[in-house]
Amino acid sequence: MNVIIDYNVGNLNNLKNALAYSGVKSKLVSNADEVKKADRILLPGVGAFKPAMNHLKHSGMLEALHEKVLSGTPMLGVCVGAQLLMDNSEEDGIHEGLGWIQGEVKRFSHKLKIPQIGWNSVKQQKKNVLFKDVSDEMYFYFVHSYHLEAIKSDHVLGTTNYGYDFTSVVSKDNLWGVQFHPEKSQNAGLQLLKNFCTLT
Repeated sequence: MNVIIDYNVGNLNNLKNALAYSGVKSKLVSNADEVKKADRILLPGVGAFKPAMNHLKHSGMLEALHEKVLSGTPMLGVCVGAQLLMDNSEEDGIHEGLGWIQGEVKRFSHKLKIPQIGWNSVKQQKKNVLFKDVSDEMYFYFVHSYHLEAIKSDHVLGTTNYGYDFTSVVSKDNLWGVQFHPEKSQNAGLQLLKNFCTLT
């Protein structure tokens, strides 16, 4: 079962509808018992890092999610959901994340127009199942003022240039995170979601 974590943050129905359009079944879940049944987990998120992290902590699902991650269940974080996977974020102060992928969430340079809103390309840094049938430097839809910054290059799957190169796709073991919104990214985004939701 593909589950979308419902913790009162974000683009849940857009994500569910995108999966359905691709022929992939999914379920919105908001309790630990349902999380434990998941074959694959999608962690969405929009807005600010701190409120999203607080919502997740108070959802009652965090311990179950941690157990699923440790057991090897695939998880995909989307936008702020991807940022939560990191050690911390500097948005509105320094706030701890889940710490499942080593790295930080950094604000774009003040010299740039922020947020970044619109289409931008992703340069694939290595082959990965997430990129199956997704051409290198395909365009995806971004809306964000803060970005991922992985500590280990091994965890960087894709980079994007907005004034400078930043990490837009990360992976570690059974964890993936994308800074963009695949559910808003037409064929490339739908293919990426389908790739994740067919992982075994």
